[in-house]
Amino acid sequence: MEVLALDTSNRPLSVAVLEDHRILSTMTTTVNRMHSKELLPIIKRLMSHSGLEPEDLTRVVVASGPGSYTGVRIACTTAKVLAFCLGIDLVSVSSLKTLALNLSADEGALVNPVFDARNENMYTGLYRIKNHMPVPVIKDQHIPLVNWLAELKKIKEPIIGIGDADHFKAQYQKALGKQIDFAIGMDNLPQASALGRYGETQKPVKDVNAFLPNYLRLTPVQARWLKKHPNASRKPGNYVDMYRAEI
Repeated sequence: MEVLALDTSNRPLSVAVLEDHRILSTMTTTVNRMHSKELLPIIKRLMSHSGLEPEDLTRVVVASGPGSYTGVRIACTTAKVLAFCLGIDLVSVSSLKTLALNLSADEGALVNPVFDARNENMYTGLYRIKNHMPVPVIKDQHIPLVNWLAELKKIKEPIIGIGDADHFKAQYQKALGKQIDFAIGMDNLPQASALGRYGETQKPVKDVNAFLPNYLRLTPVQARWLKKHPNASRKPGNYVDMYRAEI
């Protein structure tokens, strides 16, 4: 199985090309947040280094959110177009679970991946490592920091924080004390190689054309439209298209 894995959910950009669980080439960068310009050239470069053409791919795996609206959209759109045009599998993986995969060797550990959602809010969830895979304990969500810390206080076990946690560390440590520890270095960056390996074992989406990112909250466009149309359906697609028609 030849796999292309993509994650542009936040500031880091990570791409990997794999063959039957073997990493052929990979790149992770945090220097520039220019994912719309950088992603396709990086894919082309890594595919070339791997000796593969697009037609050789059998599966594309994407970190599908949550995270930056624009960042999530870039990787998801790229993955969707590739899967549709090449007629290959598309596998969607939580961007938070993608981070938790970095600690898959810590059997039994509780892992708390964190993305800063601004204004003292966060995208987060809680996973336990079982058989070297992260299994959800508390589902991914968009939540105020104080509410999340109250949830974690109920869990009387050590927890490893991972990801974009610098902004929250002081509050975590004040609330949880020795219960919380934090990953260091590269573990805090998404690794498309781990995403690709995990994605090889997962079921693809049933309908590539219907695939959507998982933002975990309304986009600004959706929120504005629903404010004007409070009785409208919240199903994806309908109100967004109608809102665009109005403007």
